[in-house]
Amino acid sequence: MPVTGLILRWAGIALLAAHAGSRRSVTPWIIAAMIAGAEIGFDAPSFAVHLRVFSDIFLRLIKTIVAPLILVTLITGIAGHGDLKGVGRMGLRSLVYFEVVTTLALAIGLIAINLSHAGAGLTLPISPHDSVATPPPLQWEDFLLHIFPENIAKSIAEGQILQVAVFAVLFGIALTTLPDSKRGPVLRLTESLSEVMFRFTNVVMYYAPIGVGAAMAFTVGHMGLGVMVNLGKLLLTFYAALVAFALLVLLPAALLFRVPIRRFLRAVAEPATIAFATSTSEAALPRAMECMEALGVPRRIVSFVIPAGYSFNLDGSTLYLAVASIFVAQAAGVHLSIGRQLAMMATLVLTSKGVAGVPRAVLVVLLATAATFGLPTEPIFVILGIDAIMDMARTMINVVGNCLASVIVAKWEGTFDTEPASEVVREGTVA
Repeated sequence: MPVTGLILRWAGIALLAAHAGSRRSVTPWIIAAMIAGAEIGFDAPSFAVHLRVFSDIFLRLIKTIVAPLILVTLITGIAGHGDLKGVGRMGLRSLVYFEVVTTLALAIGLIAINLSHAGAGLTLPISPHDSVATPPPLQWEDFLLHIFPENIAKSIAEGQILQVAVFAVLFGIALTTLPDSKRGPVLRLTESLSEVMFRFTNVVMYYAPIGVGAAMAFTVGHMGLGVMVNLGKLLLTFYAALVAFALLVLLPAALLFRVPIRRFLRAVAEPATIAFATSTSEAALPRAMECMEALGVPRRIVSFVIPAGYSFNLDGSTLYLAVASIFVAQAAGVHLSIGRQLAMMATLVLTSKGVAGVPRAVLVVLLATAATFGLPTEPIFVILGIDAIMDMARTMINVVGNCLASVIVAKWEGTFDTEPASEVVREGTVA
């Protein structure tokens, strides 16, 4: 019977891999690799524990992407629309809405993980290089000073993405004050660099199934299948928090601004499906902009709100980071006071900006946050095993949240359904 069960399990994995081979997306391969990795960890734990190096390679490759991408994405997002004063009331309202909604997403994630205690009881094997001493209390003046970079090259090299984000915001504001002749070349450079980094990401993501499979194999081989209980709790906590966010934040916001719910759901269905299937917001961006213009949002609002939201309105990603960061602390047995948790959330408000277009790049934000607050990295490797499943949902919420933001801003401006969409857009969005 054990041999028969082994054959049946691997036959199922082979069928899943065959299905993944028939799809152009990397996501089916990641799911198949995750299941295969868990099976390897269960069948050959002594071999599986040596596979961690392949997941380390994956994380190193992603680390090379995030700091430069945050830098150029934030600069482009701020300066790409010209003088912020020229953007006027629409820009201010958009930014206020973004920050209110993302803060509520963090709060819901924080409450959900503190209620579920998904990481509590997880036994972590600590190797010598993973040992983490209890950090001294973080003083507010030290935290405040650490936000500001003294050398941007040093901040990028050390992965201090909070400092990179602050530098990018200040640089973008400064760039908006220059005339077009001076701003244009720099803006074109940052736009080109962001495109290069997205292409770089696409190349790295071909390796993602190996990295995720190796992470799951190491996790199960080193810790046993018992870890799956905690991972299941984490997954349920996260999806429950997303549902709560949709019902308690997005729906009331839509009702408050009299958004036509049924029409909106029909319009957002296609870009949300693309985001869920590809786990990348960028893949859904063009279609999302078309669908919102066809819904009745003027093009000038669509072209500002949705791209800006990709840097400033990452509802799903920020909620995930709140859940995952406290899960790491719970799994490590580190008690975080309410004040320290709020300080961590304040850090995430800035460090989560600009990574929506990078599949699974929020893991790197999580690594940086854990290092800032003296938490071990071992629980993050545990999360990596199911990150593909979580990434699909958080990316979909990112896209839906940004589409809703464009409708709300148009309603707030009093311009919703006042300008007909172009013929090309209408033709492209006909069901």
